[in-house]
Amino acid sequence: MEKFSFKNHLENLVPNPENHHYLLAVSGGADSMVLASLFQDLGLMYQVAHINYKLRGKDSDLDQKTVQDFCEKNHIQFHLYEVSEKDKKPENSIQLWARELRYHFFREIQEQQNLEFLVTAHHLNDQLETFIINLSKASGLNGLSGIPAGSNKILRPLLHFSKKEIYEYAKENNIDFREDLSNKKSDYLRNKIRNEIVPLLLETNDHFLENFKKSSLYLNQTKDFVQKQIEEIENKLTVFNPEHKILSKEKLHQESDFVRFEILKKYGFDQEEEIPKIFTAENGSSFFSKDYQLLINRNELILVDKNKKAETKDELHLIESFDFSGKPNRISLENMIDTIDGINNSFEWEFDATKIQFPLRLRKQQDGDEFFPTGFQGKKKVSKFFRDEKLSILARPKIWILCDGSNSVLGVIPFRQDRRYTKDEKTKSILKIFNEKKK
Repeated sequence: MEKFSFKNHLENLVPNPENHHYLLAVSGGADSMVLASLFQDLGLMYQVAHINYKLRGKDSDLDQKTVQDFCEKNHIQFHLYEVSEKDKKPENSIQLWARELRYHFFREIQEQQNLEFLVTAHHLNDQLETFIINLSKASGLNGLSGIPAGSNKILRPLLHFSKKEIYEYAKENNIDFREDLSNKKSDYLRNKIRNEIVPLLLETNDHFLENFKKSSLYLNQTKDFVQKQIEEIENKLTVFNPEHKILSKEKLHQESDFVRFEILKKYGFDQEEEIPKIFTAENGSSFFSKDYQLLINRNELILVDKNKKAETKDELHLIESFDFSGKPNRISLENMIDTIDGINNSFEWEFDATKIQFPLRLRKQQDGDEFFPTGFQGKKKVSKFFRDEKLSILARPKIWILCDGSNSVLGVIPFRQDRRYTKDEKTKSILKIFNEKKK
């Protein structure tokens, strides 16, 4: 391992690395101490963060001292988090708990100190271990591609170097580091792979790690190519809509299982056994991921970002009372109601004002709403009326209901008014409500 080789890998991740500020995650082990030493020798602008988990007694404190001494010697700003009783350790998943704790700490420091990139000391052996773990989980091409060298402002410039190369560099350059003896125990899956499986693999071929590095590179190139193809397919399946992502259900269903999974996974629907249910679900069904709601609307899959809340009003007041003096009573809804894709918003209704209880208002649909639509016999629930009109799931919440002071439905705009309140040959006081078609 050579310094200029490391710098080349760093420059591939961040052009002009000397112009950026970094936070280095340093545990005290050989890999992270070599990482810190390389940043120091290259004169880069960085700070160091260390977590003392208090899991190994005196050894944990000695790890902290090693990192702290390095920072004091080189005048590097040192950030320490010491785990205390307030940090409740779970009985299971210690590794997951520790990971969440340290990355939360790292993010806080980055925000406080305005540090662009977090840098970790993952190396080639870590990459091999991750590959084996993901292989056992059937995690697909993304999983087999392993740990990315750079993603989400996290850099891993040592990924191309083996553990052996890192140890040799530490020895040649007299870099102090600490051995975590707990890694020798095979009590966790990763440790078991590291201690029992990887050594057997390395014995099979003197160039095993080097060949694995090449294979990993090919897999990442393949992944990039496949992702571009997936994006092209998704674009062909996408229906233009300014508010939501809409995919053709029929066309997506015609694609392979792999393509369906890769597209839906982007929106958090990554459970393979659940995806077939999306294509067999009834119209109107919903599925939820962390950030998205997926709505089944006939031959459409509508993806609604739950983090984007539309700014809409649920109620609009129209008229408080009626003028029975004989003056014209006309109410235009121009600029009051939004245009809805695929719906002609123009209408003209005339009511017998004596049959209406004022004030009048517009509101959105409520459970139990029903009315007697003109042109039909009997009454109908508004929800059924929506279905009969084949209104999309996204259009329904945008439809305004005209109602009177008793909350009775006078009409569903712009489709039908309630025939009980329409004017007839005996009507003397007419109220006209309308919306003209925009040219």
